[in-house]
Amino acid sequence: MSTDKTIVVITGGNTGIGYETVKALMDSPAPYTVLMGSRKLENASDAIAKLSSEISNSSSEVVPIQIDITDDDSISNAYKEIESKFGKVDALINNAGASFDAIMKEKPGPTGIREAWETSYSVNVSSTQVMTTTFIPLLLKSSSPRLLFITSGLSSLTTMSGGFNSKLGAGAPQAGWPKPPEASVIAYRSSKTALNMMMLDWARVLKQDGVKVFAISPGFLATGLGGVGAATLRKFGAGEPSEGGDLIRKVVQGERDADAGKVVNKDGVQPW
Repeated sequence: MSTDKTIVVITGGNTGIGYETVKALMDSPAPYTVLMGSRKLENASDAIAKLSSEISNSSSEVVPIQIDITDDDSISNAYKEIESKFGKVDALINNAGASFDAIMKEKPGPTGIREAWETSYSVNVSSTQVMTTTFIPLLLKSSSPRLLFITSGLSSLTTMSGGFNSKLGAGAPQAGWPKPPEASVIAYRSSKTALNMMMLDWARVLKQDGVKVFAISPGFLATGLGGVGAATLRKFGAGEPSEGGDLIRKVVQGERDADAGKVVNKDGVQPW
């Protein structure tokens, strides 16, 4: 299955910001072949059916593909399938990720801490690195390759150094021990800070190959991240996931190329 369309691979494309990114690309006049990665193929197929009901006329196509970034065999099989059918990737969007800080509340003590932190880094950092490393050969076959990592506004060291105070409420607690449970999502934030460093290193490694590398900070949006629920997040002022999808579309389409190698948000560039 060859195509003249721009080929985009997005992990975790069947829900949340991933889904809205696919939708934004489908709604664009530019033609794309979007390979919607999902841990379960049926979930991608269901999401594509929903997209078809929301966008009736599109110059693009969406193809479901099974990708579980925590499974090396799944990544390898996806690579082989995409290589045989398309031969290249023009944009790789590392969108799949999750927050596991709730584990520390469910399992107080060392066991919960270790599980939350190790799972956060396994999914958001290690698995993303494996996914990227595997797909670089296909990306280098593109005439205009772009590599995107979806990060978070909570990853900024500059913001944290000024005193972290999220919209969910995580100011400095009272003196003494033990400290009360808080909404600082420290394991998630730390893993996304590590992801930013990963992006910087890929920008270095791929500089001579002409790959434009970005980290995208979509903003505080009403997604299912962390299991809090979109409705609850809206009460705290969260925007719609479509805002994130539109930002990612702009990066894919080259509107933010001047900011390559940086953390891009809707207002400009996010401080480190």
